[in-house]
Amino acid sequence: MKKKYSKVIRGIDIYVRLCEGKAINKTEEAERFGVDERSIHRDIDDIRAFLDERQVEHSTDRRSIVYDRNRKGFVLTGEEGSMMSNSEILAVSKILLASRAFTKRELDSVLRKMVDGCVPLKNMELVKDLLRNEQSHYVELCHKTNVQERLWDIGMCIKEQNLVAIQYNKNKQIVRYIVEPAAVLFAEYYFYLIAFIVELNTEKQYAHKYECHATFRIDRIIEYKRLEEKFQVIYADRFQEGEFRKRIQFMYAGQLMRIRLRFYGDSPEPVLDRLPTACVVEQKEDEYIIDAEVYGNGIIMWLLSQGKRIEVISPETLRLEMKREVEKILEFYQ
Repeated sequence: MKKKYSKVIRGIDIYVRLCEGKAINKTEEAERFGVDERSIHRDIDDIRAFLDERQVEHSTDRRSIVYDRNRKGFVLTGEEGSMMSNSEILAVSKILLASRAFTKRELDSVLRKMVDGCVPLKNMELVKDLLRNEQSHYVELCHKTNVQERLWDIGMCIKEQNLVAIQYNKNKQIVRYIVEPAAVLFAEYYFYLIAFIVELNTEKQYAHKYECHATFRIDRIIEYKRLEEKFQVIYADRFQEGEFRKRIQFMYAGQLMRIRLRFYGDSPEPVLDRLPTACVVEQKEDEYIIDAEVYGNGIIMWLLSQGKRIEVISPETLRLEMKREVEKILEFYQ
């Protein structure tokens, strides 16, 4: 004797299997549920009405039910706009894997939630298969520190403008600071806290100790404590992460510097992509003069990686520093 299903349960069952990418054949469904084909057709019409209503309320939901002659049944086409597409979830997952930003445990958890929560059911196994090999060979960074909670806690201190006391591993020595947190950024495998070091002034108020901000690798923060003391930032003077990121290389802090480079090659794209503030001011055949704004001496590391393709024209201090670095390297090979 066949089990009896209510109309609601029957409709939900059909909808779930449509979402899984299965084809619904009226004759087979009528036999399965012990009803006539007209009842199955009404169930499908109800699901169609539900999807039509969702399209009115959620303009990005483009799903509909159509009859597929090849599969001899009704199928669900289109995607729910609020969900990431297969290509989007695959691209973001690949970026996460390449970043090596998290421990293996953190990464597995993040990827699982992303795939389970965003990928359409019918494509879930396919996406998992495309990620499985790279995920199984994922290599953690040496520090193996879980950073997710720290990111959130520090982010809340930035939003609510609370000073933070930190103990920081600097060159294998524990140093204590009180800081005014300004931003959290990710670059070259690590998360960084951008902050101003503060100290009590003669009026017993916290003030910036240095004009420039400091950069702290978050995995090297041994302990941190949110303080009750607040700080205030005038909106016009707020730290702008986007502008800062355009000018920083390898998170080496320092003064803002305008540089001029001579690039030798058929395309200056490597420089323009690496330095978002860069612009070509002069060109002749395979030689380009490029101006850019950068913070600190991190630019030296990148310039050295370009070998003979780039020459520093100005400022003279940077040109001389490049020359000293090249001479030191040359000594290793003499």
